[in-house]
Amino acid sequence: MPEDAPVNAGAVVWPGADSAYFTVREMQIKLHRWAGGDPSRRFGDLFNLVYDPAFLVHAWERVSTNRGARTPGVDKATAARIETWIGVEVFLGQIRDSLKSGGFRPVEVRQVMIPKANGKLRKLGIPTIADRVVQASLKAVLEPIFEADFKPCSYGFRPNRRAQDAISEIHLLASRPSNYHWVLECDIKACFDEISHAALMGRLRARIKDKRVCALVKAFLKSGVFTELGDRKDTLTGTPQGGLCAAAHNPPYEQCRVMRSAGLLALVTAPSAVERCA
Repeated sequence: MPEDAPVNAGAVVWPGADSAYFTVREMQIKLHRWAGGDPSRRFGDLFNLVYDPAFLVHAWERVSTNRGARTPGVDKATAARIETWIGVEVFLGQIRDSLKSGGFRPVEVRQVMIPKANGKLRKLGIPTIADRVVQASLKAVLEPIFEADFKPCSYGFRPNRRAQDAISEIHLLASRPSNYHWVLECDIKACFDEISHAALMGRLRARIKDKRVCALVKAFLKSGVFTELGDRKDTLTGTPQGGLCAAAHNPPYEQCRVMRSAGLLALVTAPSAVERCA
């Protein structure tokens, strides 16, 4: 390169998947330690992490390797089509630029109805790949902070935890020396459909003071849905099942708090709970 050639100082260096993973993991460990060390701490200056190249690459890996990557949102784009037609780095660069400039706006989710075991239908919201990537990056930033607040009895939507782990604990508690005799199963009716946006944002702001992060979460909640009939509906309450933010910001420990306030010991497998009784 000639010595007088211009240098693009603003060029983004996109890390490989492994490098991105370790960079994100290192930051998550720090966030979790800070959150655990001060339960009253409110975190600011997080938005820059959401559009950090490592977080976006990590988010892309999460989204593109998920089996849902073959399912498009309202823009009909799949992960494979993005890789072939646009290129991952160009795609992520566009997302990063729109986040940095404040121009990013989530679009409506594509609503489909899937059958439940009881014969009823469940509403499933399918965001676009771009929205899924931003949600995954946002989740990677927020999850370690709220993980520090979760109770040991909470198993729903948590990393390295699942409902089967709660069942294993029930087996343990039903055996000697605990010898619990009753297991009561309950469910929060239409939890995802009817959860209050105001209450949800209030819980979020208890830990997050970065206004841009809060605005981004709210934008996803308010993005609306396109039904199978092609109608657009506003989302005044609830959060669509299918998007990453449904799990990330619907804290299952809230259910645990309700159980504990009633003097019960609860295992939470959000959005349902299992009470264990002597």
